[in-house]
Amino acid sequence: MLTLVSFLVTLGILIAVHEYGHYRVAVACGIKVLKFSIGFGKPLYTWRLKNKTTEFSIGMLPLGGFVKMLDEREAPVDPAERHLAFNTQPLKSRAAVVAAGPLANLLLAVLLYSIVNWTGLQEPKAILASPVAGSLAEKAGLRGHETVLQAAFEGDKLKTVRSFEDLRWRLTQGALEGLDLQLVLGGEAGAGTRTVLLELSQFDAATADAQLFRKIGLPGPWTPPVIGEVMAGSVAEKSGLRAGDLVERIGERAIVDGQQLRETIRASAQGAAPGAAATAPQLWRVVRSGQTLALQVAPDIKLEDGVAVARIGAYVGAPPELITVRYGLFDGLRQGAVRTWDVSLLTLKMMGKMVIGESSLKNLSGPLTIADYAGKSATMGLSAYLVFLALVSVSLGVLNLLPLPVLDGGHLMYYLWEWVTGRGVSDVWMDRLQRGGVAILLGMMCIALFNDVTRLVG
Repeated sequence: MLTLVSFLVTLGILIAVHEYGHYRVAVACGIKVLKFSIGFGKPLYTWRLKNKTTEFSIGMLPLGGFVKMLDEREAPVDPAERHLAFNTQPLKSRAAVVAAGPLANLLLAVLLYSIVNWTGLQEPKAILASPVAGSLAEKAGLRGHETVLQAAFEGDKLKTVRSFEDLRWRLTQGALEGLDLQLVLGGEAGAGTRTVLLELSQFDAATADAQLFRKIGLPGPWTPPVIGEVMAGSVAEKSGLRAGDLVERIGERAIVDGQQLRETIRASAQGAAPGAAATAPQLWRVVRSGQTLALQVAPDIKLEDGVAVARIGAYVGAPPELITVRYGLFDGLRQGAVRTWDVSLLTLKMMGKMVIGESSLKNLSGPLTIADYAGKSATMGLSAYLVFLALVSVSLGVLNLLPLPVLDGGHLMYYLWEWVTGRGVSDVWMDRLQRGGVAILLGMMCIALFNDVTRLVG
């Protein structure tokens, strides 16, 4: 239920802001607005503001909205009101009305990011987990439990890394744009700093998907290698493991963090005999209440997507250490604008790479993924939900600015043609372009929906 409510609230806010941008600028330009609707289909609720001619309504299908303006191309217009019609307005006014919707979404994102910056957000500290074996992170010399103090792409000035989410954003940018990332690391107990270079330029952006950070080798922040909740009747319980046990060693391998502990357990299935239900017993050394214990643990083997994976039946790893990231009034606003700009550019670059085949179409997401993330972010608190809302708002704004005939960007393309040639697009070409735009948009929606189902089912 929370997922559905969060999804509807998300759509409602984004659609209302987008359409209000069109409406507000249309009114400012002296255009008569006949109807403002959030949603399509049969109106569920309709009202009018005092001394206003516009009818406001909420439609049954909350998958879009529209602003209907007086226009001679849609219906006859009283000569006395012709100056109020959209089609009779100067080119700059028509372009401003069309561009106002996407720009409203981008301004909303700036505001939302700024609010989060001002109020503060709990994020994991930028402490690195042990890198995935054979990954870029391991090859760069990362070992785990290092704190990232500063980071910069080659040629840029070093900037402070305030949290692991800050680092994750830089990793995303570097991987998708082919930029190497320099990291300044601090060790434990006041040890000196050292610098490493993550050669993200070697990463193939075409393979970027939901497993991006695992492929880089840094799937998450550092967490202590402790045992959490133990399931009744599980291997963990039968072996004597208890919640709160700190795992120091498995066999001859020292365990640094929760990530390494999970990987070690999963990988133990590789040495098991074919068809076995469990791995060979392993010697685990754990610390419990200050005492070191030696336990024999034989993880169960489960098949996941046809791959044998070992499980012990217990939650592995504790939550990461958190820090509150907060900015002042002006710095928070500036950071909100910078993040909106960066996300917009990255979104455009990703779309461009998908068009030319340099990035996977698996990165397209549809309504099911949006609904899923809306619900998850809502459970994490208001700040996390606002960040999610800002991200989707940026995506909606950028998408609508694409030069596809059925989108706002397509109309702006028509106006550019009119400005250059001095005449509008002919009805014949308008019809052809609209059909082509609908076909492309439907294709994108089908791919996004397929990706949604694949992610959720898989």
